[in-house]
Amino acid sequence: MSDPTSFIRAQTKIARPSLVPELKLHLATEISPIWRATQKELDDLGLPPPYWAFCWPGGQALTRYLIDDPKSVKGKRVLDFAAGSGLSGIAAARAGAASVIAAEIDDFAAEAIRLNADLNKTRIEVVTQDLVGRMDLGLDLVLAGDVCYERPMAERVFAWFEQLAEAGVTVLMGDPGRAYLPRKGLTEVARYQVPTSIELEDKDMRLTLVWRIGKGDVA
Repeated sequence: MSDPTSFIRAQTKIARPSLVPELKLHLATEISPIWRATQKELDDLGLPPPYWAFCWPGGQALTRYLIDDPKSVKGKRVLDFAAGSGLSGIAAARAGAASVIAAEIDDFAAEAIRLNADLNKTRIEVVTQDLVGRMDLGLDLVLAGDVCYERPMAERVFAWFEQLAEAGVTVLMGDPGRAYLPRKGLTEVARYQVPTSIELEDKDMRLTLVWRIGKGDVA
């Protein structure tokens, strides 16, 4: 586990996400051992859950929105928060963002983002610090996909997102109806039907919305 690059290359295949086939990523497939690995097996390997190896609905919907509406990101200083595979940050870079930072506290995810950025011929700065609460990053746009699956993280992150929005930063969040999605402070921007895996999401299609943090309520 000392060489994340070799591990990622060995455990993934280059594939195109279903909703955003314009991009390529190093992804786990049904034949990859990490697809079926239990938490104990991952712990024994010293490996955090490999969220970076899967293309989650929230990130795909958010990325589809950026590709379809490049003016929403062109020329802006962008943070892809809890970036996972780096999919949304890569789309932002390709759409003409002035700069893109991808934040991930998992070292394997950070390396996956670097590999995926190279694969798509984009330039992204990867940081592994916990940025939650920082107001000095000089951002215009924050992107976040699938960050509401655990209550402590959702509450902590959303409070920061609200502070950023009040300071004039646009915050966009992709979410397929995770349990801890806030019920207030959201305005719908777009919605997509995202093809998924039954093994990952218990269904083969998830309605996924892109929200802007600000005035509004979840219907």
